[in-house]
Amino acid sequence: MLETEQDIDSRLASETRQSEQLFISTAEILRDYTLANESRHASLIGRREVLSGKAKFGIFGDGKEVAQLALAKAFRKGDFRSGYYRDQTFMFAVGAATIKQFFAQLYAIADVSLEPHSAGRQMNAHFATRSLNPDGSWRDLTEQVNTSADVSPTGSQMPRLVGLGYASRLYRELDELKHLTQFSRSGSEVAFGTIGNASCAEGMFWESD
Repeated sequence: MLETEQDIDSRLASETRQSEQLFISTAEILRDYTLANESRHASLIGRREVLSGKAKFGIFGDGKEVAQLALAKAFRKGDFRSGYYRDQTFMFAVGAATIKQFFAQLYAIADVSLEPHSAGRQMNAHFATRSLNPDGSWRDLTEQVNTSADVSPTGSQMPRLVGLGYASRLYRELDELKHLTQFSRSGSEVAFGTIGNASCAEGMFWESD
């Protein structure tokens, strides 16, 4: 069937919108490539440090760089992450961790100014963001990227992910919570989760499904 002039105009408009949405500048491509390259080398150097006995047990995110860069582009301030120990590229991309902090955790440096995720008390690649100010007051969680504190049992991020999603739903549906604007923008935030193949065999994954 031949396209009408209106059909052609509609198709061209749709293709134009799609091309605008998919446009990535050369500068952004170079930034992404640089970050992926740096993250890969951090993994390789970190693994070398562990195997040579200079650092404690290590798990790294090599091979996950591109997918995590894509995830970071969808992540917005106010959103929450409940992930696992291969999320280093994502954390670097959203500005929630630096490579120096990554290695400070690998070497278990017990200085919260150098290793803000756990002050060296967690395994490496166990990330967290702070919800409280130094004086104990709440931060405005809608103005920062957020991640629940990672823990070691594989699959344990999934029940927390369910809880984060449910909390967002409550902020969206309950008028009693609407005034708590430092925690939620009326439930518009997204809870993102990451998990590996092996953890999908854990009971916590199936119970959260």
